[in-house]
Amino acid sequence: MADIVDMENLKRVSDADAKGRQAKSGMRTIQSVDRALDLLDVLAEATGELPLNEVASRAGLNASTCHHLLATLARRGYVGRSPFSRNYFLGHRVTELSQLRIKQFSLADIAMPELRRLNNETRESVHLAALQGHALVTLAKLDSKLPIRVGSDDSGKANAAHATATGKAILAWLPEAEIARVIADSGLPKYTEQTLSTIADVMEELRHVRRKGYSIDREEFQAGVICFGAAIRDHSGAVIGSVSCSIPSIRADEIHEEKVRRAVMTCAAAISDRFGVPKTNHAKS
Repeated sequence: MADIVDMENLKRVSDADAKGRQAKSGMRTIQSVDRALDLLDVLAEATGELPLNEVASRAGLNASTCHHLLATLARRGYVGRSPFSRNYFLGHRVTELSQLRIKQFSLADIAMPELRRLNNETRESVHLAALQGHALVTLAKLDSKLPIRVGSDDSGKANAAHATATGKAILAWLPEAEIARVIADSGLPKYTEQTLSTIADVMEELRHVRRKGYSIDREEFQAGVICFGAAIRDHSGAVIGSVSCSIPSIRADEIHEEKVRRAVMTCAAAISDRFGVPKTNHAKS
C-alpha cells in the first residue's frame, strides 16, 4: 500500500511540474510526448541498463504507462531492451540523431556565436583551427577591436602545429603515434628564436598542455605575439579543433593574460557544449 501511495504522490508531483513548466512557458504540451522525453532523460542519466519498475519510479509513472511508452520508443529505435535481462537502455537512434545534427553544420558555423563572444570580451584577435590531414588550417578569424592588433598570414600556419596555440591544443590530445606522423609530415620549421625545434621539446610542451588544459605560444610563430589556445571536443570527447586568442606582447601583462586564458577556455568549453561533449571532458580553468 505504501508503494502505491508513493507512486501516486510521485505522479502528482510529476504532473504538477509539467503544468508548472507549461504555465511558465505559456505553451501547451502533449503529456504523452512529455513523458516519453522524460523516459529518455532517465535512461540517459542512468549508469547502466534499468528494469521497468526502476524506469517508472524515476520518471514518476505507473508501470503500465511506462511500459507502453518504452515499447513505442523501442519500435522507433530510441530505446533498446536487453534480450537477457529485459532491462532498458538508450537506443541507437539517439546516437544517429546526434551525428546527423552535427553533420548539418560546419565547425565554423557552430562555433561562430562563441567566437564573437570571445572577440567582444577580450577585444583581441580570435582564431578557430583544425587539422585537415596533417595540415593546420584556420577555419575562421575575427580581428582585434583595438588600434594595435595582431596581423598574420594564416596560410603560413599549415606546418606550424608545433609552434601555435591552436596547433598545440589539438596535438596534445592525439595518440603519440599520430603526433609523430604529423611532425614527420610537416617537420619542425623554425619561425622565430622561440620556436620549439626538437621532438623532445615538443612532446614535453604537449605534456604541459594536457596537464594545464590550455596551450600557449609565446612568440613561437610570430615575434611580438602571444597566444592562448584550448581544444574543442565533440559528443564522443574527441578533439575536433581548437580556438585561440592572440595578444600583442606590449599588451600582455599578467592580468590581461589571465583574463584571455580564462576566456579562451570558457569559449572552447561552450563550443564543445554545442557538440554535446560530456561535462567530464571539459578542462578545468
